[in-house]
This record gives sequence, structure tokens and C-alpha cells, in this order.
Amino acid sequence: MIDVEMPQMGESIVEGTLTKWLKKPGDKVERDEPLFEISTDKVDTEIPSPVAGTLAEILVEEGKTVGINTVVGRISDGAGASAAPAASAPVVSAPVNAQPPPAATPAPAAPAPPAAAPMSDGATIVEETAGPLSPLVRKMARENNIDLSKVKGTGIGGRITKIDLETYLSGQTAVAPVPVAQPVAPPPPPPPAQPKAPAQMAVSAPPPPAPSYVPATMAGAPAAMRVEPMSMMRQKIAEHMVFSMNTSVHVTTVHKVDMTKVAKLRDKLKGAFQAQYGFGLTFLPFTARAAVAALREFPIVNASIEGTNVIYHRDINLGIAVALENGLIVPVIRNADEKNIVGLQRSIVDLAARARSRQLRPEEVGGGTFSITNFGSFGSIFATPIINQPQVAILGVGAVQKEPVVVDDAIAIRSTAYLALTFDHRLIDGALADQFTAKVKSILENWTEEVM
Repeated sequence: MIDVEMPQMGESIVEGTLTKWLKKPGDKVERDEPLFEISTDKVDTEIPSPVAGTLAEILVEEGKTVGINTVVGRISDGAGASAAPAASAPVVSAPVNAQPPPAATPAPAAPAPPAAAPMSDGATIVEETAGPLSPLVRKMARENNIDLSKVKGTGIGGRITKIDLETYLSGQTAVAPVPVAQPVAPPPPPPPAQPKAPAQMAVSAPPPPAPSYVPATMAGAPAAMRVEPMSMMRQKIAEHMVFSMNTSVHVTTVHKVDMTKVAKLRDKLKGAFQAQYGFGLTFLPFTARAAVAALREFPIVNASIEGTNVIYHRDINLGIAVALENGLIVPVIRNADEKNIVGLQRSIVDLAARARSRQLRPEEVGGGTFSITNFGSFGSIFATPIINQPQVAILGVGAVQKEPVVVDDAIAIRSTAYLALTFDHRLIDGALADQFTAKVKSILENWTEEVM
């Protein structure tokens, strides 16, 4: 019997939420086949089976948050396959048989079954074409009266996820404000009675809440407000960011860099680069290459703090921040200093693509020693990034733009960008942080390395 554990999705992660089992007890599973889905502050992804066999036992239910290395299930070599299906059969059939009676028995609840019937049909249609649906997705669909056949799934194999439903609902709210505005008609109760009502009213039945929930200044537009719970990934990101701000003493230094040499080289090679390697050439691998060279010269920036000790890392494992539709993740390029521009660009493209398709492996989001965030790809000139714990620095890269600058007492058009280094002042002083950033700047401004 093989134990299946909750993996550690990053060195600062101590727990994860098991959001969905993709197999039932008694189901056969191949090695590396997706077994269950988890959500943490770093990633919302599928976890593969460590071995081939039969899922013998589920120890952690969907929706539960447990610590890393907790045994969530067990896989056998097939010996227990005959007993497991018998135990799992009632689990599957119980919810199906239990749902109709409550809706049909009470007289007042009679209107509910008609609304739920289409949901059942819609769920069947989608499940046949896009794979199984999680209980959470079914529940959200029932509660919001969503026809699942109209929702596009973005999960593995086209499965519909919670995020897909939230996106669908967001689109619907834009065209459904009129019914919500009806409660504005009745006159509001006397002002003194209002203070304690809003929070309770916001989650009550639709007719009474509007007059008391909507402030007087917005009484004509209740549809402008919408309340929804944060996703698990968003909650974990929030916790991680607050933890980082409460742990490190954040200071940011900004240097302006002349990227003209790099920009001209990139413009000259990007066509041939795309044709030869199958992916584009961006500015990011140049910055990454300059950063790892500077980390070799200033190893304290590649360190971390553990209590009152400083841990100096021999390897340079470069975290690259990747924006997701519903959050942010920082996959890691291992031994980044051993890769040239082609290798770095290939790793960046590969990790970003698999991060957005939820195919990253646990080890690919942990062990980073220094991070880079490329907010310039969204047009930002510069920002003050938050340190990715337990690291002590993060480099932000702004957009590369052409502008007039003074060169040798003459006006010239140059390609420039801002580098923003946020560092932990507990360990790194301003002078050293500026020396490090100046080294990165110098390498970029005087680029000499061959690309192809």
C-alpha cells in the first residue's frame, strides 16, 4: 500500500486545500496520471499519482485544508480493488437518491425542482463532453441556476472549474441589474433602525434588503454592488503577501537602464530566433542573465534568513513571476546561471505555459533563491514588488520604451527601462542593494554576449 501525501508547493507553504478528487476508491490509476486537485497561495493545480495501481482509500475529503506531507489517500497494487468499488457505490448513489425527495416533499419548495431540472440536464451534457464535474461546481450551478451546457470549461480536458463559473456569473451580472433594482421602489424604513441591518440584509432574500443595504447616496443603483467570496488561491495569496510584509523590512531602489544595445540586438535576431527555436525572443532573458551574473558577485542577495542565521545558497534558482487569470505564481528555473539566453527564454516560455494550463509539478514552484517580476509586459514603467519569502530580494522589470535622453551633451533617442529592486533591509543595506542593481544595469548597457 502506497501513501499519497499532500505535496509542498513552495518552501514557505505549510498547508494546501484538497479541492477535488479525480478518481474514486476502486478506480485504477496510472503513474503520473492526475489524481486530485489542490489549491495553495502559489498554485491551483492537479497532483499526479506517484505510482500505478488502484485507489484503495480516500482519507481527506474534498474542500479540506491539511498540512503538507499529510497522507490524503492510499494506492494499492490492485489487491483491494474488489472491495473498494462496493464501498464507493453508495457514496456515488446516495447524493443522487437524496436530492429529489427534499425538493418534492414540502409543498412550499415546489418551485425549486423546475429550476433544478435544467441544471441536471445541463450537467449531463457537459459531463459527457468535458469530463466529470466536482461537487462544488454542481452546487454553484444549482444555487445560481446556471445551465452548465453554456459554460466553457478551461480545466484539464475541458472540465468546468469553479473559476469558469465565477467568470460566467461575472458576465451575467452585467446584463442582469434590472431585477435587482426593483426593491428600490418601497420607501426605506426610518433611518435610526438601519445601522445593524446591512450585513445581515446583504445575504437575505432579495425583496427586503435593497432599501437598507444600499446607502442613500446609491439608492438608485443597487446593481452596482456585488459580493462574492474570494477564491482559495486568492485567500492564500493574501495571507502570503501579508506574511511577507510583516516579516521583511521592505525597501525599493530604482535604477534607470539604457537598453538600446539589447533592443537593437533583439530586433536584429528575433525573426531568426523564432524560426530556429519556435518561440519569440523577449527582453526578460537578458535581464535574467544579467541578474544571475550579479548574484554571483553579490551572493548575499541570493541568500535567505532563518532565525538569526543567514543561509547562503550555492545554487541560483531563479523564480519568474507568472500572472494567471485568477492569481499569481512563481515557478522556478533551477541553476539559472548555467543557462544562456536561449536556455533562459525556453525555460521562461515553458514554465509560463504550463503554469497557465495548471501542469506545473510541485518541485517547480519551490526552492527559489531570487525572483524576477516582469510588470513591464503589462505596460508598467516601474513598481515596488513584494519579496517572495523566504528570499531577501526581488527584481522588478519595467517596460522598455524609447525616449529622448542626453548623451554626450546631445539629445538622442534611446530605449530605456527601470529596474526596481525590493530588498530585505534586515540583511541588505541600501549601498549593497544599489551596487547589485548597478551591476545588472552595467551588464545590460554594455551587452557583449552572443545570443545565437
